[in-house]
Amino acid sequence: MSRGPELIITEKDNAARRIADILSGESATTERQNDVNVYKWGGKRCIGLSGHVVGVDFPPEYNDWRDVEPVELIDAPTTKQPTQEGIVAALRTLARNASRVTIATDYDREGELIGKEAYELVREVNEDAPIDRVRFSSITENEVREAFANPDDLDFDLAAAGEARQVIDLTWGAALTRFLSLSARQLGDDFISVGRVQGPTLKLIVDREREIQAFDPESYWELYGNLTKSGGDPFEARYFYLNDEGNEAERVWDGDAAEILTEALDAAQAAVVDDVTRRTQTDDPPTPFNTTAFIRAAGSLGYSAQRAMSLAEDLYTDGYLTYPRTDNTVYPEDLEPRELLDDLAAASTFGEDAASLLELDEIEPTEGDEETTDHPPIHPTGEIPSASDLSEDEWEVYELVVRRFLATCAEPATWERLRVVALANGEATPIAERADGIAALRNPADADGPADLVADGGLRLKANGKRLLSAGYHEVYPYRSSDERIVPDVAVGETLALDERHTEAKETQPPRRYGQSRLIEEMEKRGVGTKATRHRTLEKLYDRNYIESDPPRPTRLAEAVVEAAEEFAEHVVSEEMTAQLEQDMQAIAAGEKEYEEVTAESRELLERVFDDLTESREAVGEHLQKSLKADKTLGPCPECGSDLLVRKSRQGSYFVGCDGYPDCEYTLPLPSTGKPLILDETCEEHDLRHVKMLAGRKTFVHGCPQCKADEADEQEDEVIGTCPDCGDEHGGKLAIKRLRSGSRLVGCTRYPDCDYSLPLPRRGEIEVTDETCEEHDLPHLRVHSGDEPWELGCPICNYREFTARQEGSELQAVEGIGEKTAAKLQAAGVAGVDDLKSVDPDELAADVDGVGPDTVRDWQANAD
Repeated sequence: MSRGPELIITEKDNAARRIADILSGESATTERQNDVNVYKWGGKRCIGLSGHVVGVDFPPEYNDWRDVEPVELIDAPTTKQPTQEGIVAALRTLARNASRVTIATDYDREGELIGKEAYELVREVNEDAPIDRVRFSSITENEVREAFANPDDLDFDLAAAGEARQVIDLTWGAALTRFLSLSARQLGDDFISVGRVQGPTLKLIVDREREIQAFDPESYWELYGNLTKSGGDPFEARYFYLNDEGNEAERVWDGDAAEILTEALDAAQAAVVDDVTRRTQTDDPPTPFNTTAFIRAAGSLGYSAQRAMSLAEDLYTDGYLTYPRTDNTVYPEDLEPRELLDDLAAASTFGEDAASLLELDEIEPTEGDEETTDHPPIHPTGEIPSASDLSEDEWEVYELVVRRFLATCAEPATWERLRVVALANGEATPIAERADGIAALRNPADADGPADLVADGGLRLKANGKRLLSAGYHEVYPYRSSDERIVPDVAVGETLALDERHTEAKETQPPRRYGQSRLIEEMEKRGVGTKATRHRTLEKLYDRNYIESDPPRPTRLAEAVVEAAEEFAEHVVSEEMTAQLEQDMQAIAAGEKEYEEVTAESRELLERVFDDLTESREAVGEHLQKSLKADKTLGPCPECGSDLLVRKSRQGSYFVGCDGYPDCEYTLPLPSTGKPLILDETCEEHDLRHVKMLAGRKTFVHGCPQCKADEADEQEDEVIGTCPDCGDEHGGKLAIKRLRSGSRLVGCTRYPDCDYSLPLPRRGEIEVTDETCEEHDLPHLRVHSGDEPWELGCPICNYREFTARQEGSELQAVEGIGEKTAAKLQAAGVAGVDDLKSVDPDELAADVDGVGPDTVRDWQANAD
């Protein structure tokens, strides 16, 4: 048996560094093995993986889409191959002489599978070393030390469940993706992707869009007026009546009836209070965060599901939050709220709020409906960062989680609700009695009788007020509304002035599209995906151009895929099938089913799907091709009347071309930045749909391509100086030019004989100022876009500064390295990412002011 060092394996590098700091008392040093950080102290070594470092795939002979029928993938063998060669090589080297190995990957199905992959890599080179498994829900000193003091065994059943999901998703995704792409003749980068969880999720989105498109709005009217107590402020009241079942209703569904009631309300001079009702209402604090509730709350702050989870995972790895992938909404019995509140009370930001809760006689945190034993709900740990330790986004998410914990420990809020009913009298009653009480109802044909539109004392008006008596949890949790609506104290029989009467014509609204967080809730409710995969599924749908915008809206391609699946292979979009497979994988984890049994059943189901698809291959292909064309169609060609389509050149750039090519060669350019998405908005002049260019944070709406081209043709170049390349010899001038693609630049008037050019921003009005560059004799430019103009300055100087910044772009591409830091690193001899990955962190930190060894290790991990 080897007497080498003990080896600890974590899921990521930053987790390895933190665990090494905890176990070594911050004495661990760093060495590089195959460009991977290895932390060492005493007789221990700690290495972080990068999630899955081994991938499951088909053997190479199945890679050719044209030579291998998609159905052959169903029973094809799968292989495991390293996907992170450097990390795998480093792990094997360390494991070869290890005397003991401890796997400390995340504690969930995916983490257990990653742990099993590490186990197998270790066993390839070391058959004897004992291998332990430690589990924790937060990377804090107490939890980590306790976990290492009480190691366990790897849960091979839980890992098998993760492996089953991996293999099933590969088989379903690859087979269906190839079938649909080949049927539609849509290969290359724009292949049609579909998967086991993607399909049902896409159907949810498409079904909601169908509801919206099929919605037939109904007209209705609502009547309002302001009531005023003598000497008081006015408050709004709404007209209501009693429908045929004796229930209150505010909407009048007939225009003629609404007109008569409006006339009646106008005739009333005052209103007499008929009823006053007071009651107190308890407003319970929220329950603890599970993953879905956290994503929804973070969504209200503007974070996408993917971004919210990424931030939470970083905060977990840094030891500030518990594990963010959890279904649990009940704090475990060993959580002592007072101890955590004591820790938070010492923090400047939360100190007063935490201290106020510590003054309560009893602290009984709220509980949700879901209770599991793997991880607690998401909550802060006892290690409290300051705002300066985190980025702005990290701090905002951290504060959200802290305040949610505070709220769960706080008391309920108490509201006083006040309802006032008044009767608008005078001439209102006889006028209102002319209105048709049957027609005013929403479904008059089904009514049991007429509505009671007017009471004996006049038209009914009601006002509802609310006042916060005890703020309770609202004091520490500002994410729920605590706005008051004031209605004054009045007495029955009191006369109130009535004015500001008005009637609003409205229409019923279609159901709203699912926001990302609401969609994840719906997926959870239907058993589609898992807490760890749902947000990633949405990202895939965005990446594959199936959905756009937020709330997500399906593209025509998405609708076509769902339509084809519904008609020819319903299982592809069946949430029941996906939910059943998730249950089967849970059964594997519980030891109730075998891996082989579940994967075999999945293959049998996929074979039945392909029986249906293969019979209809031509019809599926035609349907998808038609929809793909619709997704690319802008409108009619002005020269021949055929469709203008978004096309892709051999060089990879996009343009607008005629479907009548080669008989018609009409084209329009598109911007070189981004991928085009055709919008519903249509140009009134050219009947062409507008185009949006998807380019990450630089996404922008291009508009009508014909309008952009015409604007460029009509706009004369504005000469601003002499061309530095050909001005002296040939008289070339520099001018501000607008291109037909919508771009702008400073270019030579002798183009194409001289192609000298400088880029300009796409948007904003460009002002040529009186200030002149002494070096280049060119005027300074000012760009008016937004509230503050941008002083671009001399276009040559500006471009020179830009290119100088770009020279450090390779280093600046690493998260955490900006322009000034890149310059410091280059001065220290670190020219690029390869140099950064191989440098010794301690030596570099000694050479660069303001940079510590841990920061260098973070950069190296990010560079990997």
